[in-house]
Amino acid sequence: MVEWAKQQVNTADFAKQAMGQPVDFKPVQLPKTLNAFGLQYFPYTTADQRYFIYTARESARPEHDENIYVSQRSGEEWQRPLPISTNINTPANEGAATISGDGKTLVFTSCNRPDSQGDCDLYISFRTGSEWSRPQNMGKTVNSKAWDSQPSLSADGRTLYFTSTRGGGNGKEDIWVTYRNDDGGWQQPSNLGQPINSPARDMAPSIHMSGSTLYFVSDGHTGMGGLDIFKADLTTNKKWSAPQNLGYPLNTFADEGSLFITPDNKIGYYSRQVNNESGMPSIQLFQFDVPAAWQSKERSTYAQGRVFDAQTKKPVSAQVQLYNIDADSLMQQVSSDRISGEYTVVLTQGKQYALYVSSPGYLTNSLSFDYTSKALSPVALDVYLEPIKAGAAVVLSNLFFDTGKYTLERKSKTELDKLIAFMQLNPQVKIEIAGHTDDVGSDEANQVLSEKRAKSVVDYLNSNAIGKGRISYKGYGESKPVKPNTSEENRQVNRRIEMKIL
Repeated sequence: MVEWAKQQVNTADFAKQAMGQPVDFKPVQLPKTLNAFGLQYFPYTTADQRYFIYTARESARPEHDENIYVSQRSGEEWQRPLPISTNINTPANEGAATISGDGKTLVFTSCNRPDSQGDCDLYISFRTGSEWSRPQNMGKTVNSKAWDSQPSLSADGRTLYFTSTRGGGNGKEDIWVTYRNDDGGWQQPSNLGQPINSPARDMAPSIHMSGSTLYFVSDGHTGMGGLDIFKADLTTNKKWSAPQNLGYPLNTFADEGSLFITPDNKIGYYSRQVNNESGMPSIQLFQFDVPAAWQSKERSTYAQGRVFDAQTKKPVSAQVQLYNIDADSLMQQVSSDRISGEYTVVLTQGKQYALYVSSPGYLTNSLSFDYTSKALSPVALDVYLEPIKAGAAVVLSNLFFDTGKYTLERKSKTELDKLIAFMQLNPQVKIEIAGHTDDVGSDEANQVLSEKRAKSVVDYLNSNAIGKGRISYKGYGESKPVKPNTSEENRQVNRRIEMKIL
């Protein structure tokens, strides 16, 4: 009782202060194209903001069930929303959906199905081409006998936050998290704990595509009263910061709904109850320019393209992995579409990335993105994989040396370990490591440098149990430029290490 009284006093004080210092916030109701129903909520977009996913129903009457809708952007306008799939929408309720950054994984809530573990469960579906798979209950590892709902997927679809009333939490409704294993299964969910979860209701998580900020609603932290929208940032030690109330007038005395912030931190989407033209209550979707104080800790963009066989030019189903090479850590893992070859990965500001595209029977393609100081703009990049056969070659793009030196920098480890994994997966393969330089310096010095750099790579492989009989090396100096040495950009391309199949 004492704690409740304290919270009431804190709420009154906060509301008075927040209303006296309102945030510059100008929401705009989305066009009737999207606000086409009596009730619409839980907005999400894909990383490229081409698709808008949300839940809608005609009214709150029992005969009107929830369904999931998708709208595609054409230019600056959203097109008429369509039911996402007959495989997903049924006469039962399907809603509170979340989608991965590449638009290929969907998790949603459905209640009282024959295969339910409890009251409401989480279901998962995957898109291949334009078709969504028949959804599967996420099973008793993820779902409980209680209420499980309001999912939010990470950019790569491998981390899932959701709301649950199961036991073992801090309050009435808590936010939980689970991680997807490489075999497609999911780990036992863990409670986010304090400072996110309170003794009251903590709900509607929305993880920013950078993975660095979590938005959610709560009536257990100091706020305006009712469910307010909060944000928390992931700190350097992987702990969540104390939740920050986003203030008035986004938060009011009423209950607020879920919030979605686009990867670039520019646009926010949320829903709010208003009166329609007939004066009847309706839940409508709004968008707004995101104030600096509400933005995610990190901004993101994306790399997008298709994966092809370099010889046949046909699409290839490939694994696409994004590494932070400074930390030698896997950030994202997605698959290219087996029909179209399409892939999308999210790139976050302030990081240097290695992108690896691999498929059985092909050389692994290695690419590099440096966003430590670069302008944050999308990357369009088609990838062509070379079949494993004699003469096939690929540039090892994420090997780093100081100028004029041949000692491998520490951040080369990701690339070297990928090369070791390739050799272990293909024990019959023999390779040549070839060193190349630009034309700066003498021919003799460049020849020696190219040989020593190639040898450094071979020495690392040999020291990690890759037999000497499978690897040779050769320095080509400046004799085989890829581009004319007429600019620093071209010279950078010519300074390279290649792997060639013998």
